[in-house]
Amino acid sequence: AAELAAAEGIQVESVIVDDDVAVQDSTWTAGRRGVGLTVLLEKVVGAAADQGRDLAACAELARRIVANGRSMGAALTSCTVPAVGKPTFDLPENEMELGVGIHGEPGRERLPLAPASDVARMLVEPILADLAFADDESAGGDGVICFVNGLGATPLIELYLMYGEIADLLTAAGVSIARSLVGPYI
Repeated sequence: AAELAAAEGIQVESVIVDDDVAVQDSTWTAGRRGVGLTVLLEKVVGAAADQGRDLAACAELARRIVANGRSMGAALTSCTVPAVGKPTFDLPENEMELGVGIHGEPGRERLPLAPASDVARMLVEPILADLAFADDESAGGDGVICFVNGLGATPLIELYLMYGEIADLLTAAGVSIARSLVGPYI
């Protein structure tokens, strides 16, 4: 879309969102995927544009968000892309897919179902290992946005249960939560 717009003389900036720590250069990807950070970036940068920031400032803000955001997903069922009309992959009822993509692409590994505390640990540890989350002001840390998204199929009570487990892990790692977003955002 950016190339087509540029070909018509429209000034554009492209920013690649690559926050997913689950996979890199897999059968389904070239590099990292954009997953949870995508919607947050769109909302924050959209608000900046709405405030009147120019294209260069919005693109720089987007790049800063990408540099400081990480995510990882898990699925208990495969998604069904409407145009395809069937699940993307088969997932038995007693298994989960760790590191699933935003369009239902398979992830890092398939595992037996596990308690919420174990699932939270499997999601949070790779994120913490991938990016140093500094909380002290001298390092510029102001805490994180903890985004727990159910993609529409997970009951809210289960999302809040996961948030509680994730919040405990982040606190134990010395990472403060500045804001939480829990719900079916995408």
